[in-house]
Amino acid sequence: MLVQLDHVRKTYGSFTLELNMQIPENQIIGLIGANGAGKSTTFKLMLGLIRPDQGSVEIFGRNAADLGAEEKQEIGAVFSDSGFSEYLKVQQLIPVMSRFYPDFQEKEFRERCERFQIPLNKQIKEFSTGMKAKLNVFLALSHGSRLLLLDEPTAGLDVVAREEILDLLREYMEIPGRSIVISSHISGDLEHFCDDLYMIYEGKIVLHEETDRILEEYGFLKVSDQEYEALDKEYLLRVRKEPFGYSYLTDQKNYYLENHPGIVVEKGSVDEVISMLVKGERL
Repeated sequence: MLVQLDHVRKTYGSFTLELNMQIPENQIIGLIGANGAGKSTTFKLMLGLIRPDQGSVEIFGRNAADLGAEEKQEIGAVFSDSGFSEYLKVQQLIPVMSRFYPDFQEKEFRERCERFQIPLNKQIKEFSTGMKAKLNVFLALSHGSRLLLLDEPTAGLDVVAREEILDLLREYMEIPGRSIVISSHISGDLEHFCDDLYMIYEGKIVLHEETDRILEEYGFLKVSDQEYEALDKEYLLRVRKEPFGYSYLTDQKNYYLENHPGIVVEKGSVDEVISMLVKGERL
């Protein structure tokens, strides 16, 4: 297991984050939540930048706060609000990266910059939002890391730039033994990219599920009051009042298709499932 957060609890004033998470090898894990839900705090816990008030955080089988320099080099990290000074040129970053990371892959880094038209002799402050985002990902990929922690790496990017970054990350995952944890407040960005999704809402994990299972087995029953009375209610998770009657979220869509052929059962996107989990009423 590359990462394990066991009964972790971290409190800031009136906000408390509670986590149980496991990140195995060869997996892309999505962390979804609104701004302020606790995503960035989760990454800082994984990097050992902050310590939990309760519970344990292990990276590569060791306490995150006790990782040595060699182990830290196996982690690539991107935070949306951090990076090098924008007055530097990309060319000036290369000796800095070489000094910090003995395994810095200068040739591959230069090739990526050329491939994606990132100029080496231009100050970073002159880059577009998309160019800055790509540069940050290139740097995280440049030193042979086994684990990538990417906090909102596609925030503010257009569709083309987002897909270019996701394609780079797919290339990264072609080597066995690696994993990615990537966050976004837009679940659609991660819907066809991640193996597993964690949804954080107000500091708590409200959903942990394989992405394929959400897309294939979660669904919405569209029913009237009369149809609801006849339903088997064992697999209903949330309800929302609609103009036609009620919409019920289930994680056993096929059960209702087979056993209640007369009702309307619709497939839902990850966004729709998450919205219902957060805003729908419990049964």
